Amino acid sequence: MNLDLSRLTAGRIRDAVASREVSAMELVEASYARIGALEERVHAFNQLTREIALRAAERVDSMVAEGAGLPPLAGVPVAFKDNMNVVGTNTTCSARILADHASVYDCTAVGRMLAAGALPIGKCNMDEFAFGSSTENSAFGPTHNPWDLDRVPGGSSGGSAAAVSAGMVTIALGSDTGGSIRQPGALTGTVAMKPTYGRVSRYGLVAFASSLDQIGPFTKTVEECAQALNAICGWDPMDATSVRRPEEDFTASLREGARGLRVGVVRDMLSAEGLAPDVRSQVLAAADTFAELGAEVGEVDLPHAKYGLDAYYIIGPAEASSNLARFDGIRYGYRVSDPNDVVDLYMRSRAEGFGAESIRRIMIGTYALSAGYYEAYYGQAQKVRTLIIEDFARAFERFDVLLTPTSPTVAFRIGEKADDPLQMYLSDVYTIPANLAGIPGVSIPCGLSEGLPVGLQILGPHFSESTVLRAAAAFEEARPFDVVPPLVGELAA
Repeated sequence: MNLDLSRLTAGRIRDAVASREVSAMELVEASYARIGALEERVHAFNQLTREIALRAAERVDSMVAEGAGLPPLAGVPVAFKDNMNVVGTNTTCSARILADHASVYDCTAVGRMLAAGALPIGKCNMDEFAFGSSTENSAFGPTHNPWDLDRVPGGSSGGSAAAVSAGMVTIALGSDTGGSIRQPGALTGTVAMKPTYGRVSRYGLVAFASSLDQIGPFTKTVEECAQALNAICGWDPMDATSVRRPEEDFTASLREGARGLRVGVVRDMLSAEGLAPDVRSQVLAAADTFAELGAEVGEVDLPHAKYGLDAYYIIGPAEASSNLARFDGIRYGYRVSDPNDVVDLYMRSRAEGFGAESIRRIMIGTYALSAGYYEAYYGQAQKVRTLIIEDFARAFERFDVLLTPTSPTVAFRIGEKADDPLQMYLSDVYTIPANLAGIPGVSIPCGLSEGLPVGLQILGPHFSESTVLRAAAAFEEARPFDVVPPLVGELAA
């Protein structure tokens, strides 16, 4: 069997393991062989977990030998963003302050992937504490986009996106607070989904903004995305924000097609400043494809979505300021060795342990929550959030799903926006409203511009993942994205 992970789907891998065409052990070695060939140039990983992966593979191969029924992701190589706790690893959040922080329990989503038979290959690089849109804000250096090594893979889950795009693993988990799954998915040509807030437990995920964070998958196909969601979704008593819902099979509706779906093109997002003409044309072409497939296509406006970026950069930093207060040099993490007193210990440990973007966001958030400014900033931002939620609710009275660009541009060059935080923040202008509203969204590749992937974002109402994935699968079948990154083609040659 050809063990080119860039060409093998999760379903094909499981079937091959079940039929003894290949062993889980061989799949682990195939994944590490590919990492060995590419990682020096891509830097998708902060830590490789060979021993953990081999133990998982041994369990799967034992089940095969015993003739036991295999779990749904048996033998599938996976990776996890480095803000998810995995026993036997350090969970660093790509930050100096947590560089030596050993995980003492598994993140629920990680545990569910392992229970589904997946093989944990490693922990992926990210923007420090998920603060960024390019994976340049990492204490361990930037990740490079497999489509062009001089360009970013997006962020903050750029390492997870790059690992799947380069075929190092089949599935990777990321976290999405303002677009940190969907935006890197768009820039790396992968399928990338943020589920409804509360669908996936956040237990064991190092929090950025607790009312916005959600874990989701990166895959090469929509079907694999649905399979990953089957594994990680579900109520968790350890997370008070996880929601009790009837169990769903997200693969069940993938073959229903787009006929009869009501598809709304978000008009005001297609006229926004900064949207690249090629990206706009690709999204409009995608809307035409849905019409050709029998969907009812119309236009809709989200009048308050344009204020989403402003609201997010108050709410997100405010919650981050509170969540990151625990990293103080006392209980765990980096601490200076020669403090003058406890105040000096706090101040220097945090100043030296946090990177520039983390410090920027902590300061913004602390200011927004301070006496005399709370209502003027945080309170107003929450009111805008409510207006955005109401905009989506009205839109979904008319449409089953909405179409927007995922990112205003294709992948930009490393360093291009590093000194301009505002331009960097604008990278998430189309993804942030879904986080503020808590609705599900998926980014799927819809074409190329300048030889780089363009992402189409499909959004749905709360708990409509099956409908969103149905639409994505119909588009994928009609417009298959079978181009591979040059780095992958180079390796195949």
